[in-house]
Amino acid sequence: MVETASAETFADGLATRVPFQLTLDIINPLIDDIVLVSDEQIKRAILTLLETTHQLAEGAGAASTAAAFKLREKLQGKKVALVLTGGNLTLQTLQGIFKDFDMSKANVRF
Repeated sequence: MVETASAETFADGLATRVPFQLTLDIINPLIDDIVLVSDEQIKRAILTLLETTHQLAEGAGAASTAAAFKLREKLQGKKVALVLTGGNLTLQTLQGIFKDFDMSKANVRF
């Protein structure tokens, strides 16, 4: 378990300085890996989901999609299921994401 001095992230639903031991005890026997994704990767996932599925996910909700894109070569040819949750994203935040990427090209996939 790693403790950090701060938890600065765009995906506030994932922000934690210290992992909760009970949560770790529950998930550790059930997972194979934890994938670290950047705020930029999460923002790209939000836009890709919005463009391709017409679903709006908040940062924490799009993190699994960002991780899948990061691991796309490893996952190629496999059946992959992702949980897409949370639409708690303000218009102001969404506008900020649009400004971060050149939306004139539209397709912002990875």
